[in-house]
Amino acid sequence: MRKKIFLLSFLFAGILQFIFAGNADKLIGNQISVFYPKNYNPANHYPSIALLKEPQSVGNIPADWKLKPRFYLKNGKSVATLPIAKGTSLYGTGENTGSLLRNGKQVTLWNTDNYEYKKDGGKRLYQSHPWVMGVNADGTAFGVIADNSWKQQIELTDSIRFISDGPAFRLIIIQRNSPQEVLKALAGLVGKMEMPPLWALGYQQCRYSYVPDTRIKSLADTFRLKKLPCDVIWMDIDYMDSFKIFTFDKNKIPNPKAVNDYLHQKGFKSVWMIDPGVKAEKGYFVYDSGSKGNHWVQNKDGKEYNGKVWPGKCAFPDFTRPETRAWWGDLYKDFMAQGVDGVWNDMNEPSVFDGPDGTMPEDNHHRGGGELPAGSHLRYHNVYGTLMVKASREGILKANPDKRPFILSRSGFLGSHRYGATWTGDNSATEGYMKESTPLSLNLGLSGQPFSGPDMGGFTGNTTPDLFAKWIAMGAYFPFMRGHASNDANNKEPWAFGPEVEQVSRTALQRRYRLLPYLYTQFREASVSGIPVMQPVFFADPKDTTLRKEDRAYMVGSQLLIVPKWAAQPALPKGIWRSFIPENEVADNYQADMKVKGGAIIPLGKIIENTTQYKTDSLTLVVALDKNGQAKGVLYEDAGDGFGYQKGEYLISQFAAKQVGNVVNVTITPQSGNMKQVRHHYKVRLLTANGEYTSDWNAKPVIRVVTSKRNKK
Repeated sequence: MRKKIFLLSFLFAGILQFIFAGNADKLIGNQISVFYPKNYNPANHYPSIALLKEPQSVGNIPADWKLKPRFYLKNGKSVATLPIAKGTSLYGTGENTGSLLRNGKQVTLWNTDNYEYKKDGGKRLYQSHPWVMGVNADGTAFGVIADNSWKQQIELTDSIRFISDGPAFRLIIIQRNSPQEVLKALAGLVGKMEMPPLWALGYQQCRYSYVPDTRIKSLADTFRLKKLPCDVIWMDIDYMDSFKIFTFDKNKIPNPKAVNDYLHQKGFKSVWMIDPGVKAEKGYFVYDSGSKGNHWVQNKDGKEYNGKVWPGKCAFPDFTRPETRAWWGDLYKDFMAQGVDGVWNDMNEPSVFDGPDGTMPEDNHHRGGGELPAGSHLRYHNVYGTLMVKASREGILKANPDKRPFILSRSGFLGSHRYGATWTGDNSATEGYMKESTPLSLNLGLSGQPFSGPDMGGFTGNTTPDLFAKWIAMGAYFPFMRGHASNDANNKEPWAFGPEVEQVSRTALQRRYRLLPYLYTQFREASVSGIPVMQPVFFADPKDTTLRKEDRAYMVGSQLLIVPKWAAQPALPKGIWRSFIPENEVADNYQADMKVKGGAIIPLGKIIENTTQYKTDSLTLVVALDKNGQAKGVLYEDAGDGFGYQKGEYLISQFAAKQVGNVVNVTITPQSGNMKQVRHHYKVRLLTANGEYTSDWNAKPVIRVVTSKRNKK
């Protein structure tokens, strides 16, 4: 069998070499070029896991193209170097520790189960993004993809340097007038995020682990009793029978469907963990069917590879095989039928407790199939998690074709955002980890992954009341908001730290839920343009070099600035930014400062406890005029789940404000989409340098705000 596979791989490589014979540097899009080393062999890299499709030539590279790489071998490794101009600020590199600004950094792209980020000084974490974005001194920008899934390093000095343990690889270089335009071009190459279900934007509560079933129900009851907004409860590995995936412990969770039904009645969704490691135990249905289908990764001798994970000795699906991905996807049918709403793919670097460097041997064998050729684990390690999540998504869609899948994955690669969201792994309960979570998620967004966030409160260690209050007040605006705790840490539910922190949490969560109309609109923007939901402040003015290092304050979309209370003297964008506080809010010393950009209109909803109560029929429009007395904003609406929006079943409304004398006229105009429009009621809060003014509720298309009467609070 191995001989047959080798021959097929040899023929495949030969065909590719014939197809790609005479690889030449070329233009593959508007200001997008691809550069090849002389010894490039497409069989070693094709098809690209990152790219949506193989790029096609649209012409020759212009003679004035400035960014030209150099390829060479050094110490037996393949190297690509791109010199950069003085004053260039570098970002991206995916999920890595340290500051937002990546100049002077070195990272390793080798997905690693990195508990508390301690291994290798945090220079390699759970994901690999061979991507760097540069912002020139004048605010123009560029991006570089090393189209290479093999183990590699990125060194950022006076040049951008990719150093690979694998064969010579190509570089794709994007040039644009702004960093935002670079990210749009990146999305055109590697794809965009699918719209998640609305409930995935709500607050989510997790612990390793909430068992038995009575504890899960009690947790849900407490959230509702205390009127703390929450949408999702997560189940870690202890719900399983002996940690065997796709099973339930009959003593802890005797009736999983009843548990999920109970949660649904309370307005909750549930997410359950599924790891890749399959307990190698005859009589266990997943292992038996996987063995029958010959679905396991092999060692270098062509035998089933086994390694230790939570269940003990495990086999691992070979997701390079289309048959294996289909088998894996079909396992979700009965699992999702238990009322499961979302899936958590963890440990998928893959983590192997007794493997070399905590994973599989580099010479393990993946057999491939379809478009993917056979290859070593050195080639496929960094994309193992991506292929797993792709298979999971396809299986969940097959099981529930009318629902948007939600999958959270710890491991990922450039382009994995097409299949699921991510979080930043096993952090710890210290202020350092809290502060580091912002540049982590910002750089993920700048690397094409818009849906991310940290384990809020810190996964490991005991969280203090003060730290939890700071973290939830800061984290309420992250794209993904989940509180989590290890099994040996203190309780980290919002009420676990006493009445004061409980109220701080309630205020922060109410802010998030009131912002859902705006936040959901930003997710829609990310899904159509590739612009991240969470943005660095330098996006407000890429030419302002004083903003390039700021990674404490951040923006949600382009119109809302978030400044954590603990951020001392942050570098903030110039111009008009108006602070505001939601109505009837209980004051405390923790809530972040929210600032609306001059010229922006932010839609706020009502206070709700979960997204089943979400409606846009009554909105508050927070208006901050620009220097010309004008402002605008957008609201996106759809069903919140399902795929009707892909057929036009949505509504986009445009808000516009204009000051004439002491009157501000606010106009609401439906722009596109054929979703049935409900009767909306609006209240306007006008923020000015002289104070705040409000209108009464009004359903007319034009609301008049008279600024001569100061609003009395």
